[in-house]
Amino acid sequence: MLKKIIWFLIGAGCIAAGTYFAWQKYLLWQAENEAQEQAKLADGFNKKQLVEIAKTLAAKAYEKPADNLTEELKNLDYDQHRDIRFVRENGPWYNKKLPFEVQFFHLGSMFQISVPINEIVNGKVQPIKYSSSFFNYGKNKLDTKALENVGYAGFRLHYPLNTRQYYDELISFLGASYFRALGVGQKYGLSARGLAIDTAVQTGEEFPIFKEFWLKRPKHNDQSIKVYALLDSPSVTGAYVFIITPGMNTTIKVDATLFPRKDINKLGVAPLTSMYLFGENSKNRFDDHRPEVHDSDGLLIWNGNDEWLWRPLDNSKYLRISSFADNNPKGFGLMQRDRNPEHYMDFEAMYEQRPSVWVEPLENWGKGVVQLVEIPSVQEIHDNIVAYWIPEEKIKAGKEYNFKYMLHWANRLPIDNGLAKIEATYTGVGGVSGMLENEKRKFVVDFQNVKVKNLKQAIEKGDVKANISVSEGDVKGHHLMYNPLSGGALLYMDFKPNGKTSEIRMNLEDKNGKRLSEIWSYQWLP
Repeated sequence: MLKKIIWFLIGAGCIAAGTYFAWQKYLLWQAENEAQEQAKLADGFNKKQLVEIAKTLAAKAYEKPADNLTEELKNLDYDQHRDIRFVRENGPWYNKKLPFEVQFFHLGSMFQISVPINEIVNGKVQPIKYSSSFFNYGKNKLDTKALENVGYAGFRLHYPLNTRQYYDELISFLGASYFRALGVGQKYGLSARGLAIDTAVQTGEEFPIFKEFWLKRPKHNDQSIKVYALLDSPSVTGAYVFIITPGMNTTIKVDATLFPRKDINKLGVAPLTSMYLFGENSKNRFDDHRPEVHDSDGLLIWNGNDEWLWRPLDNSKYLRISSFADNNPKGFGLMQRDRNPEHYMDFEAMYEQRPSVWVEPLENWGKGVVQLVEIPSVQEIHDNIVAYWIPEEKIKAGKEYNFKYMLHWANRLPIDNGLAKIEATYTGVGGVSGMLENEKRKFVVDFQNVKVKNLKQAIEKGDVKANISVSEGDVKGHHLMYNPLSGGALLYMDFKPNGKTSEIRMNLEDKNGKRLSEIWSYQWLP
């Protein structure tokens, strides 16, 4: 419009040259203004705004989530709640030629906290209001008029992960600050959390919640999706940004800013929660027809000293806490390393398809510990394994803390360290077969992918040997053998405990002392 005015004025000879250039300057100024406004509009809701919301919230006293559920929803049992299903065809992103779709979880039963969910469209935030048209209530006879403003328990995102024709479930956010994701060909297993506070502390654990979400509606060609979340608890608030990229190795880039309301005794960063009932090293405790039952079978750590540690998971009779001191860890994760379906014989649960999750810090985290908590369990329905990073720096009220990291949901470690992998751990009564010595314990560690030419001959010549250390007790002999089934190596070791907790380490090395394998790290409890 302005251009038309200028050309009209020039053609009519009604303005002088000075006025014309003034108009040109005005047009340039207006164009710059419009460009800036368009840039703001494109960004819309952003991390800076969310940080301000979290900071303002931290300055206020903590308020419990409002209890606005109807008695009908509260009284739903597990099966009744499960009978409420989302109607995909009525979803807000359905049939809009978008790479992702969003679906919602209904409130009720154990999920009683209503979480506001917003979407960001063309830079503007708009709430996604509850609609009964989103749900099929199954056999439940609910008064839908009473549910008009009830909200949602959480949400999930769908994406054509395995085939182009079907939108698979990719990630779900449901309950407290829990979320879990999938890569190609995987089935849900372990979960991640926004934050863990005072886990395995006698005073009790605090569970922060994501109290509100903002979903940035994707564009047609987007390969990632951005989710903003506001975390809240009696001790801390937080601003979280998740950038989720699906694939064979689905990644979630996490950018978290925390504002403690009070000093925190034990802060768990990038927490992972999993299930381990039994495996090769603990089968004797369970009378079960299946050989193994677990979502994860080990904790893997790449520490700041470039050591790769493998801690096989255990389900002992007592709570077990293991801490691995470190400075600027390079990564850690709960891994499902055993991918052989014959080792599980459960074609409903399909534990061999559960993802491993690797935590990759995207900045220096300084000093602290990777901590593993193993809780005794007798049922596979309970998550009893937790792993996280604890900063050495004391977490003080009124300060600001930032953590950036990447979560890799994968079948295999996204990094090739060139070392032999520990595939399995077996245990039993020590001594020679047929002449069992109950005061000893035998450990057998299966190393695979040992990158040595003619491994069998190298072992026999002593060019590949075992390096073993124990903090308490004694090593009563060890033997390294070639494994003809896998082409790897089996390390047998008899351990005699002395009644004290012992940290045991074993790895393979060449004749010059160069490490050839990950370090097997085990905690013996009396």
